Amino acid sequence: MTLEPSRLRGADLVGLAVAGMRARPLRAVLSALGIAVGIAAMVVVVGISASSRAEVEAQLELLGTNLLTVSPGQTITGEEASLPPESVDMVARIGPVESVGAIGEVDANVYRSEAIDPNLSNGITVYATTVDLLGTVGGEVAEGRFLDEALAAFPTTVLGSTTAERLGITVADGSVAVRIGDEDFTVVGVLEPVPLVPELDAGALVGWPVAEAELGFDGAPTTIFERSPDATVAAVREVLPATANPEAPQETVVSRPSDALAAKAATDRTLTTLLLSLGGVALLVGGIGVANTMVIAVLERRSEIGLRRSLGATRGHIRGQFLAESMLLAGLGGVGGAAIGGAATAGFALWQGWPVSIPLWALALSAAATIAVGAVAGVYPASKAARYSPTVALSAY
Repeated sequence: MTLEPSRLRGADLVGLAVAGMRARPLRAVLSALGIAVGIAAMVVVVGISASSRAEVEAQLELLGTNLLTVSPGQTITGEEASLPPESVDMVARIGPVESVGAIGEVDANVYRSEAIDPNLSNGITVYATTVDLLGTVGGEVAEGRFLDEALAAFPTTVLGSTTAERLGITVADGSVAVRIGDEDFTVVGVLEPVPLVPELDAGALVGWPVAEAELGFDGAPTTIFERSPDATVAAVREVLPATANPEAPQETVVSRPSDALAAKAATDRTLTTLLLSLGGVALLVGGIGVANTMVIAVLERRSEIGLRRSLGATRGHIRGQFLAESMLLAGLGGVGGAAIGGAATAGFALWQGWPVSIPLWALALSAAATIAVGAVAGVYPASKAARYSPTVALSAY
């Protein structure tokens, strides 16, 4: 009679692993929780970063990357330069340029009323504004309307989103006025935040003509904004300094506001790498917790190991049982962590108004990481269990 070698099917192996965990549910949950924390941290970091980048890319697609700004730099002696008043019209004459807008900083303060202390300006800047500004920079009006050729000649103003909040103004129907310099200006509009030109958020915009007539504005633009087709941006950028300030092109600074958003996305990638490292540390700590749980389980279950060995289980069977239990324990923690991390990412992204974006590679990496952690954590306990001889294990109890 030939005896067949003892066999342990995969389904039986999983069943043994599940039975081992069910025997000590609280310990299993706490051990899996350590893995879940590490995985959740990694998924949240990657998911929030990806959602943030998706929002930036959506903004860039909506606002365009073809907006260039021209502003004065410094003179050769280190003093602040200025653009000539006619520079706006000169930039508009460049062939590929489709639209031009400009702002000029005005030396005046803004108050809710004349009863406010003149020293309390709330950091609000007054800008003389061309009527084409809003369309050029891709801004939108939240309340009321923007300045047009008619309104620009009269004491009217459009407030940035931050300015309106600081002044406590929620309506822009012409019934509210603010004090700019020594004049009352009727509020005709409030802007939405302008991502490409955030300085407008804390500004009060007035018409170019009324700024010259009532506020002592000298007509020199502080910043000129222009848009041209994407294919011509580089060429236009080359000629802007000499066009805006022919007498001193070296005193002119040309930039692209969308570069700041792109730099923000690059910064997010760097920060993500750092935070992923911290998530990896949390995962390592969870793996140590699993290993500790499995070592204790081996010590507590020596009689079970001895009984199974005496009934024909091989060292490989014992090793496989405890290794499977360790990997299952880590895998449950990984699944739970991925679910928690995904839910946290979705909640945060929706709260911020961002698109929810969780890369598939992050989930795949989480699964691979938990399997690897479970395998590594279970190697020593499984080997220790397999080394027990039936007689020694049974005689322990």
